[in-house]
Amino acid sequence: MNWLNSEAFTAFGQHILWSDMLGNTIGLIALALGWRRSILTWPAQFLSGVILIAAYASAQLSGGVGKQLLVIGVALWGWRQWHQGRQQAQDGSIAVRFASWKERGLLLAGAVLGTLAVGGLFTLYPTLSWSPWADAYIFVGTLVAMVAQARGLVEFWFAWLLVDLVGVPLAFSSGLAFSGLVYVIYFALVIWGMRDWWLRTRTPALEGAPA
Repeated sequence: MNWLNSEAFTAFGQHILWSDMLGNTIGLIALALGWRRSILTWPAQFLSGVILIAAYASAQLSGGVGKQLLVIGVALWGWRQWHQGRQQAQDGSIAVRFASWKERGLLLAGAVLGTLAVGGLFTLYPTLSWSPWADAYIFVGTLVAMVAQARGLVEFWFAWLLVDLVGVPLAFSSGLAFSGLVYVIYFALVIWGMRDWWLRTRTPALEGAPA
């Protein structure tokens, strides 16, 4: 733990921790693997979560620690879901689709109610987080995104975009500069991944269409 939270280097006045750098680099790899619908995205997310626990603990962001614990748990569940479902796609990767309106409603309701509950908890116990509502938003948003990803829903990319909007400024203000930089790179990957998954949902319909 001490080695992970030691300084790797300094850039533009920001102290970069090994845990912050390694965990987020592996997280980027996991996102890229998710874009390619590779089942290896889940072991990568698991490892990223384990390492980032040290980074968030050093910044005293209990919500971030809790988020990474959720990442670890959902990564195990997501790996099982994709392992069972990847036979549905012709190339052996996971089949993707848009969520139904009912599923969207459930995801949105879960995000709102979860953020209110977690934010209320962090507000009630200030020692858990110095930025309770932003922390709760990222905490719950990450869970919603990963659940949607595990089910092969294109909407998971939209959830990541919304998490990024708060994650970038919070990471920089918490002294986790590398996390902030990675969130910016996440944004670009999310846009490309969203396009790829959207086109993938159209493929089955186009295969049977006349030339």
